[in-house]
Amino acid sequence: MGSRRSGDADRTGGRLPRKAPRFATGRRFSPGDRLVVLRYHRNMTLKDAGARRYRGRFAPSPTGPLHFGSLVAALGSCLDARAAGGEWLLRMEDVDEPRTMPGAAAAILDTLERFGFSWDGELAWQSRRKPRYRAAFERLRLAGETFACACTRREVADSFLGAEGAPRYPGTCRNGLPTGREGRAWRFRVDPGEVCFEDLLQGRICQDLAAEVGDFVLLRADGLFAYQLAVVVDDAEQGITHVVRGADLIDSTPRQIALQERLGLPRPVYLHLPAAVNAAGEKLSKQTRAKAIGDVRPQAALAGALEFLGQQPPDGMADGDLDSLWRWAIMHWSRDRLPQRRRIAAPAGW
Repeated sequence: MGSRRSGDADRTGGRLPRKAPRFATGRRFSPGDRLVVLRYHRNMTLKDAGARRYRGRFAPSPTGPLHFGSLVAALGSCLDARAAGGEWLLRMEDVDEPRTMPGAAAAILDTLERFGFSWDGELAWQSRRKPRYRAAFERLRLAGETFACACTRREVADSFLGAEGAPRYPGTCRNGLPTGREGRAWRFRVDPGEVCFEDLLQGRICQDLAAEVGDFVLLRADGLFAYQLAVVVDDAEQGITHVVRGADLIDSTPRQIALQERLGLPRPVYLHLPAAVNAAGEKLSKQTRAKAIGDVRPQAALAGALEFLGQQPPDGMADGDLDSLWRWAIMHWSRDRLPQRRRIAAPAGW
């Protein structure tokens, strides 16, 4: 789909206690640390976020263990927040419960902690926030912004192709259900025209949702709320000012912005990092059998992720101690050095 540039720890652990702001390694910030961090953040800006204090997040889906691509997204989002003297939250995006792998959330938390990550506030679980998604959906439904749809995925896939050959919903049920058909899902009414935003790395991105995506699903046929609605509600309620994530999600951003506008929610600043791909050009994922990072030495993997992000850590840092690596990474983080690309091959071995 073609957005483009223009010009129980899993479930049984319950809520985690709120953590004081720290370096990613877990050491608490001191006033002197904050001054040093702010000094080294080369191009920090809160202008587009309404001058609110920076609050970022990492939001993995517990469908499998973290891989190198996950590490790149976690590291980039964490460093951008910490270098700005801001907060970094953790959210478990388990709204798609049938795809959730038992034990995956616990493994993700263990890996993040072993690699020196430390988040602020309580860990959020999407699966526990369904009433919030229902409330947002009802607001849209009562305002006439949604409609029931009887179409199956196969019918949509066979009916029309939008930009870049991706399926586009043709509007079959937009003006009413076909005779004899019952609604299966609920879709969001997309307005004609482009949705545009300024990405801090990728530049100006525009997408004509009506032409390239069509009316998209908010409430699935199985009764689960779609990711696009859940993430918009969560970002707003958690006060997220900056969304730093992989460029594989850049095509979702115009849909999320459209929902933010209809719900009257603030728009975060977006920065989409290059997605790590394998030798075949496929995004690293469980489906492409990406190697898990859980058992690797954290310093080596983090140094590799820093190099992937253009941050050029000094020689020998991969063999040093974890605290030193994190201190260097926070103080020397620079958006100017990030590769302005959507996809980059992962280092050999990943």
